Amino acid sequence: MNEMKRLLFLVLLIALSLFATASTIIKLEIKGTIGPASSNYLKEGMAAAVHQNAQMILIELDTSGGLSTSMREMIQVITNSTLPVIIYVSPKGARAASAGTYLLYAAHVAAMAPGTNLGAATPVSLMPIPKITDSNTSSPSALEKKVINDAIAYIKSLAELNERNISWAIDAVKEAKSISAKDALRYGVIDLMAEDTNELLSKLEGRSVTVSGKSIILQTEGAVIQTFEADWKTQFLSIITNPNIAYILLLIAIYGIFFELMNPGGIFPGVIGVISGVIALYALNMIPFNYAGLLLILLGIAFMVAEVFIVGFGILGIGGVVAFAFGSLLLFDAQTLGSGVSIPLIIAFSLVSLGFFIFVLRFLLHSRSVKIVTGMDEMVGATAKVLESTKEGYRVRCHSEIWYATSDSVLEVGQNVRVESLSGLILHVNPIKE
Repeated sequence: MNEMKRLLFLVLLIALSLFATASTIIKLEIKGTIGPASSNYLKEGMAAAVHQNAQMILIELDTSGGLSTSMREMIQVITNSTLPVIIYVSPKGARAASAGTYLLYAAHVAAMAPGTNLGAATPVSLMPIPKITDSNTSSPSALEKKVINDAIAYIKSLAELNERNISWAIDAVKEAKSISAKDALRYGVIDLMAEDTNELLSKLEGRSVTVSGKSIILQTEGAVIQTFEADWKTQFLSIITNPNIAYILLLIAIYGIFFELMNPGGIFPGVIGVISGVIALYALNMIPFNYAGLLLILLGIAFMVAEVFIVGFGILGIGGVVAFAFGSLLLFDAQTLGSGVSIPLIIAFSLVSLGFFIFVLRFLLHSRSVKIVTGMDEMVGATAKVLESTKEGYRVRCHSEIWYATSDSVLEVGQNVRVESLSGLILHVNPIKE
């Protein structure tokens, strides 16, 4: 019996030791445009990996590029990480273009799946660069040279840091070159090529990587992969930084606040407008936008509103639609963000805005001009008949009701009078001039 207990105890110890040695790998999935949400997601995933004492971080990457500011923030997180960061361009058909190329060069281990590609890392696709050229030449301006040289130096430093192909990295920036996964492995741009995650982990087993000046041996055999899911704040940030969503929120804010000012006391338009405005301002603070585009949108709305009050034979309305549409096109740079405001969405909002302001505002103005036919205010202008004279004034009949009344003139019983004003329950009347 004692021997059985000892055997069970040994088995338990062995199981616990095996469990204890099983390493954890935190996997992040970065898909789509690189932006503030991507940067926030990476920071939170890195913090979670450190908290869980993970062995390494595996990033599955598929991006066409994005904001240079967010890209640089992510690279700083990767290069200053105390844990090995492996970036794997996956699945087949994915790419690491533009900003993705820089991220791949920053990783401690760069891997790609067959059928993927990387490159096209010219700074023009990372940030808006004004086309300033000399009058008689097509050579790049001083500003363009400055940006390109900065990008070259940046990716060169990343290549030197992780001992990868420097010459091709420079060509990817200067000439926007792209390369397949197979050629990237051949030319030393990446470290590994793997069909899937299992093959990748198999090839990483026993591999030595240098992290923060320390050599770390990767032990991926039997490792447990935990996919880090973005929290609601990151998901919310990802939604509102979408140019189409930010554009819609901005318009809702403008319309809501405007109609609250046009019809005070509505409350609902104002509340929705203010909330949308705050969210829109937060989104615009996170992503670059064109001030000229925003001013054109406001000018277009002002023209459409003016069409309601001023007979402009449609010129103001047409001008408002044109300004609104051009402002919407200029608001976000699709090249900078990876995507811009949808053209069908701009057309729809332009036409709806024109119809909305012309027909709805005219309806509101008409409703204001309609004479009140109910309530106490309806008494003003009504006809009454004097019933008797009292010490305080008069008693009159108005709408089959007896009212106390005062007058600046001397009235006679049976005389018809007109109600000029109402003070509490006392009417102020004057004779009707025949």
